[in-house]
Amino acid sequence: MKPTLRKKFESEITDILVKEFNIKNALSVPKIEKVVVNSGVGDVVKNKELLEFYKKEMAAITGQTPSVRRARISVASFNLREGMPVGLKVTLRGDRMYNFVDKLFSITLPRLRDFRGLSLKSFDKDANYTLGIEEHTVFPEVDFTKLIKPFGLEITIVTSTKKILLAKRLLELMGMPFQKIEAK
Repeated sequence: MKPTLRKKFESEITDILVKEFNIKNALSVPKIEKVVVNSGVGDVVKNKELLEFYKKEMAAITGQTPSVRRARISVASFNLREGMPVGLKVTLRGDRMYNFVDKLFSITLPRLRDFRGLSLKSFDKDANYTLGIEEHTVFPEVDFTKLIKPFGLEITIVTSTKKILLAKRLLELMGMPFQKIEAK
C-alpha cells in the first residue's frame, strides 16, 4: 500500500508544480530522491553498549538499520584511531522515505520546543535541505523507559532539482513547516 504523502505527491502536488512553474516535461517535475539521516557517535569509545543502543534507536526512528561509519584517519588529539566508529547513517528511499518525511513534517517537528518553523536558509547550492535535531527524543518511537543517552540527528532531504525556489515550493506543498516571514 502506498504511503499517503506519496499518493498526495502523485495526485495533487505534481499538478500544482506543473501549473505554477510551467513545466512541460512530466519527468522534470521535482521530487524528493532520498533522505539521509546521520548521527555522530564519537562518545561510544568509552562505552561499547552505547553503539548498540544508538543503532536500535535510529532503526526504530527510520525503519531501517543504520550503517556504522568508521574513522578513516587517526587523530591523536581526539583519542581517535583509524577504524573506530564515529557515526551512523541511514539512506531512505521509496515508501520508507515518504513515511519518514510525513512523520517528520506532521508529528516530530511540531513537537519541538519553541518551534516557529524551519529556516529558509538551510538549502545548499544543489537545492537540498538539511536540518538538525538536537535530541532524538522528539520522535514518537523513542521509549523513555529504555533511554540511556539522547543524541542528535542531521537530516538531509535530497531533491531532484537544482533550483532552490522549486525545491522550496515542493517541500512546502508536501507539508514542510517553514518560518513565516512577517511583512513590516
